[in-house]
Amino acid sequence: MNDLQQKIYNRLVHYVAFDTTSDPAGTVTPTTDSQISFAHQMAAEMKKIGIQEVEVDEYGFVTGLIPATTDQKAPVIGLFAHMDTVSDYNGHNIRPVLHENYAGGPLVINQEKNMVLSEQNAPRLAQCVGDNIVTADGNTLLGADDKLGIAIIMTLAEHLLKHPEIAHGPIKVAFTIDEETGTGITFFDVQKFAADFAYTIDGANLGDIDHGNFNADSFVLRIVGKACHPGSAKGFMANPVRIAADIISSWPEDKLPETTDKEDGFILFKDITGGLEKAEVQGIVREHDLTKFAKFKQDLLKLLDEKRAKYPAAKIELEFKEQYRNMRDILKARPQAMQLLEKALKENKISYHLTQARGGTDGSQMSFKGLPTPNIFAGYENPHGPYEWCSLNWAEKVLHVLESIVQDAVK
Repeated sequence: MNDLQQKIYNRLVHYVAFDTTSDPAGTVTPTTDSQISFAHQMAAEMKKIGIQEVEVDEYGFVTGLIPATTDQKAPVIGLFAHMDTVSDYNGHNIRPVLHENYAGGPLVINQEKNMVLSEQNAPRLAQCVGDNIVTADGNTLLGADDKLGIAIIMTLAEHLLKHPEIAHGPIKVAFTIDEETGTGITFFDVQKFAADFAYTIDGANLGDIDHGNFNADSFVLRIVGKACHPGSAKGFMANPVRIAADIISSWPEDKLPETTDKEDGFILFKDITGGLEKAEVQGIVREHDLTKFAKFKQDLLKLLDEKRAKYPAAKIELEFKEQYRNMRDILKARPQAMQLLEKALKENKISYHLTQARGGTDGSQMSFKGLPTPNIFAGYENPHGPYEWCSLNWAEKVLHVLESIVQDAVK
């Protein structure tokens, strides 16, 4: 293992030892105190390696500056990674396992549980023969999403600060909260950060570049019925539970998450509560194309009109709430971030493809706040579960891509 990979690995092991699981049901910001604790740990390390203007703000965002090493004109570039890990799977007591010089074939994660990475559950592992692979021990997720991104940024920062002969402009660093809940970046002060464009280091596989994402709304469907004794319900009862079930089952099956992929949109009915007096259904709408996105919402409204006619005794209401929009158009209008990124990928001989993320990134919200922010791969696969793994060789390549970007940006 070379020096850069060793430093990335050491940092990853150190960072995942901190439990920073976020809470999707949380009502404060950040949603867990552990994120604040980790933020202060990061701030201390940033100061130690020489990053300037380090600050932890009231929400837990950590920011700092790597000063320019040249007087030449250069844009201010931001680098982002998030500190929280997802609550979908155990993120406590993570114990990374290093598999040096991977020989190919099945890779055992946990012998007792018969947990193995294979071409079925880790299809890109075959690209990593000879790489240094890191997994968890089968009892937790790994947390490479996105502490590997943090480790890459910090190792790059240390490298640049130790080598002032490398010409680059000002670089802003930010570590963010509650990315996994989708709520944190709302509170990030883009104007104060004052970068011209930025990159989130939070993608998965080698060569994946997210330059767009879903348009996204959430919705709440509220149904108020008429309750009575079931023995005398004929012609009177309007059962909200049954009405909700009817609405959900009437939505087209080819427009659901489990039946779509790539750039196809969907509606997800994800939570339902209620009884004979009222019921509530929560869901989300996702579609990359804004025109199709609007049609999805209109189709749902049309379906509800049909159910109102079917159940005249019930009151059926729908409320949409905007979450985020596709950053693709922003990046087209302000292309410097993507131009420098694609140039750096070619310089480092990395085959890449531009993807539309089937979800949102911190960058999608920041782009609409005025900070164009595509998403770069960090080098992991299978996030949010016990089969998560990462390649330190991939991570090193990300570091070199970022180094090329900041050097190429000097005019």
